Amino acid sequence: MKVLVTGGAGYIGSHVVRQLANAGHDIVVFDNLSTGYRWAVTAGELVVGDLANEADIDQVFSRHQFEAVLHFAANIVVPESVENPLKYYSNNTRNTLNLLKAIDKFKVPYMVFSSTAAVYGTPEQTVLTEDLPLAPINPYGASKMMSERMIIDLAAASGLNYVVLRYFNVAGANPDGLLGQATPEATHLIKVACECVTGQRDGMSIFGTDYDTSDGTCVRDYIHVEDLASAHVMALDYMAGGGDSKVMNCGYGRGFTVREVIDMVRRQSGVEFPVEEAGRRAGDPAALMADNTLIKKTLGWQPVYDDLETIVGTALAWEAIWQKKKASAGQ
Repeated sequence: MKVLVTGGAGYIGSHVVRQLANAGHDIVVFDNLSTGYRWAVTAGELVVGDLANEADIDQVFSRHQFEAVLHFAANIVVPESVENPLKYYSNNTRNTLNLLKAIDKFKVPYMVFSSTAAVYGTPEQTVLTEDLPLAPINPYGASKMMSERMIIDLAAASGLNYVVLRYFNVAGANPDGLLGQATPEATHLIKVACECVTGQRDGMSIFGTDYDTSDGTCVRDYIHVEDLASAHVMALDYMAGGGDSKVMNCGYGRGFTVREVIDMVRRQSGVEFPVEEAGRRAGDPAALMADNTLIKKTLGWQPVYDDLETIVGTALAWEAIWQKKKASAGQ
């Protein structure tokens, strides 16, 4: 299938591109390289362009007859979205609108959208099903919720079929060390802990130690990026086989506390690093995990890397590789 991957030079997009190529798809990556890298695009053609520029989008759609669009390009830092909401409504919501205009104009039949558990906000349940009310508590979650709605509404008015995947906490790296998270100023727990191991950070903080959990720290559902990537490839196969449009959670359905994650990083690396206990962050629920019944049933998706040791191990191995890459590039 001829596919356009927006944000394909970024962390998740690059892992998906590699798996799409292995599955025999013909790929064009569209990325402005603001947080992505040329070296991360391991297959297909890279077009450097910006979704804010409708002429850039029109040009790439005019040159190719796409059968599917996988849309990853977005800003994803929650605290930044609170400080700079318009950046998120521009880059996430408006840019999705620009992309949807082209999808509609060029009659692309399939779309896979990268969404987030942040659309749920702070629900009372700890295991989340797709039918929960959407009540995001930050502009990042809201920008993704609005994008979901636009896709659903366009599909209702046209021939577009979609799969929206709501990610939980994505972590880890390609097991062969080819790709990993190189996002500047990442805020993800496992990435931050790995940066403490390599000395890029002096230490880290645990936000809130008085939650009603096994050790007082937040519980999150960590999913390996390669398992997440496989869900996207399966979503294309599902739609090509006549499957109906769906919104699905993508997580393992079980969680680990912040302390358990930090302990695993320390144990695997053999490095002790300072961890400071701080107060709760506003809007952090005690526990969030995916109910993944729907994605397993619909796509036949089965995780392969569902193991904290594997997730942390691949993240640590990648961090060492990434440090060498940066040093050799003089960054």
